[in-house]
Amino acid sequence: MLETKVAGAAAFAKFMTVLQAVADAPQPPSAAALARSCGYPRPTVYRIVAALAEQGMLAETAGAYRLGPRLMSLASRAWAQFDLRAELASELRALRDETGETVHLAVPAGREMTYIDKLESPGPVRMASRVGASVALHSSAVGKAYLAALDEAARERLLRGLPLDARMPGTVTSLSALRAQLDDTARRGYATDNEENEAGIVCYGVALCDAAGRPVAGVSVSTLLFRRREDPQAAYVEPLLRLRDAAAAKLALLPAVPGGA
Repeated sequence: MLETKVAGAAAFAKFMTVLQAVADAPQPPSAAALARSCGYPRPTVYRIVAALAEQGMLAETAGAYRLGPRLMSLASRAWAQFDLRAELASELRALRDETGETVHLAVPAGREMTYIDKLESPGPVRMASRVGASVALHSSAVGKAYLAALDEAARERLLRGLPLDARMPGTVTSLSALRAQLDDTARRGYATDNEENEAGIVCYGVALCDAAGRPVAGVSVSTLLFRRREDPQAAYVEPLLRLRDAAAAKLALLPAVPGGA
């Protein structure tokens, strides 16, 4: 029998190899670094990264490449169809109804968290976040909850290449201070974002773990500072912890989550 070859398969494989190398790199690599890690000639890699960047699959900053917005958008659409969102729909709805605030479900995407679901607060003021948008690991409640739930080796791999941008005056930009926050988060079981990502918005978040104990997602409750309840522990944290515990049984029955640590 004659072997059938798909036209363009070899070229496509090279594109995928470069994308995977960017995703796996501890920090955004240059084209030269990609040529070394992939084993392709530099001119080939330069053409590949230029084509991927043109299509939004990669983004370039100062000669280094990271996964691009179009790839993140495609990933978020895939997540939107994944069982996780459907399986947790009733719990997320109950959390929104109990707290009266906006609820986000997010999954890790490289060095960020991407929202795959958002349940709006019934209040008159809406938040600008949207499904498919990304937030930084170090300044968001879902990001810090995810980092804190990782095992030490996986956490350190992420932290070493993490850009600690000062998004707001209260954003933690010191690696030692972030590690201390993550230790606190791991000990108490939830993370906070006290106007660290956006002015006037306070968030509380927990990590959701699979049957092996690996964090695969994060859930947050976001409230406006001026209407935050007097007892956030009772109003937001305790409902979040109940959702986390209820979700554990469901997550144990789901297939392995893509991108799990």
